[in-house]
Amino acid sequence: MIYQKTLKDSFTLSGKGLHTGLDISVTFKPADVNHGYKIKRTDLADQPIVDAVADNVTATQRGTVVCKKDVSISTIEHAMAALYAADIDNCLIEVNAPEFPILDGSAILYAQEIEKVGTVEQSAEREYFYIKNKIEVTDEETGASLLILPEDTFSINTLISFDSPILSNQFATLTSLTDFNKEIAAARTFVFVREVEPLVKHNLIKGGDLDNAIVIYDQKTSQEELNRLADLMGIAHKNVDNLGYINNKPLVFNNEPARHKLLDIIGDLALIGKFIRGRVIATRPGHKINNQLARMIRKEMKRTEVQVPSYDPTLPAIMDINRIKELLPHRYPFQMIDKVIDLEQNHYIVGIKNVTNNEPFFQGHFPEEPVMPGVLLIEAMAQCGGLLVLNTVDEPSRYSTYFMKIDNVKFRQKVVPGDTVIFRIAFMSELRRGCAMMKGYAFVGDKIVTEAEFMAQIIKNK
Repeated sequence: MIYQKTLKDSFTLSGKGLHTGLDISVTFKPADVNHGYKIKRTDLADQPIVDAVADNVTATQRGTVVCKKDVSISTIEHAMAALYAADIDNCLIEVNAPEFPILDGSAILYAQEIEKVGTVEQSAEREYFYIKNKIEVTDEETGASLLILPEDTFSINTLISFDSPILSNQFATLTSLTDFNKEIAAARTFVFVREVEPLVKHNLIKGGDLDNAIVIYDQKTSQEELNRLADLMGIAHKNVDNLGYINNKPLVFNNEPARHKLLDIIGDLALIGKFIRGRVIATRPGHKINNQLARMIRKEMKRTEVQVPSYDPTLPAIMDINRIKELLPHRYPFQMIDKVIDLEQNHYIVGIKNVTNNEPFFQGHFPEEPVMPGVLLIEAMAQCGGLLVLNTVDEPSRYSTYFMKIDNVKFRQKVVPGDTVIFRIAFMSELRRGCAMMKGYAFVGDKIVTEAEFMAQIIKNK
């Protein structure tokens, strides 16, 4: 079982705001389980809190902006990427301005401070969202596309492309978040010289300079014009004939722009609200399309409610039919669980029922349209729960489990011959005085067919 994490202690970073030019302080604090990422505006009278989730993103021009009513916070993506890559589920962030400080234009200072204070494991289990089917978003106007495919881990491939002799095509790859600090965190944001004047006119880079962004000079202009733009940026005049990167600090990586785009993807996908398992393939990504993908995944999370457990029939069972018969008294025609494929003691169990046309109940329910009775799905769920409970005691063959109560039962879809039913049963509270409260789901394919809450009592056999 993997548990949620938060910071072991608080830390504060200070710097200029990229867009406002303000002196800003941002403090990261530990938070309780299931808190997620939340941002508090301490500069406002009532200190409002905004959930850092994709649904609250209201703008994506030169950064990601989250908003609740009239309260907004911008340029949050670098901090979000550092939290996500550090395996942190819960964090309260306090900031005294409408944006986070740009710092050096990367996520490295956030990552280093997180590493310095450390993280702590919490009491609640972490829920991952596994990508089961391909999800894709495209933007025909820009040629951008983001694709996420099923995979047991989280990884990203990024390809960027610009009409520029200096920055044409680059790619970057991250196969494990554990490599983030070394491979990605130090990659800085970038801007083309030709973009500077429009950004200045829109008051978007009051705090920008050659120390917190890579500036790319790729289209020749007159020396007079280049001097004027240098004055706009507050930097020394550059030679008009020297195309290239005009930063004071050299590139950290040869493909630093591509790595920074990958960093942005992590920061924007962190707003999904859960750690995901899937492979992202990004072509010409940006905050807008990153947010579109994050919103689509959140919508899929809400649609599926509870994800079906992974089932590979080629893998050996944790409990086969013989072991189940040792624990449960049920026999033909009332033994409803064929095998157990996953078991976390004192937490949950996953069992399998292969439904065939030879089931005796199909003779009367119904001969012309065979449907597995709902009460038998609940019975199978209870047997699976019984295996979970009996796994907590010594000499389980000396005990039996009995229903005491069933609540909130829902039947959503028929179960018919040929279906493989996957049951996931989890404790809702600790086992007390021989009584167990459990929540159960039955799945066929990726759909919930039945769910129920029930109480069972474990009793020693006479």
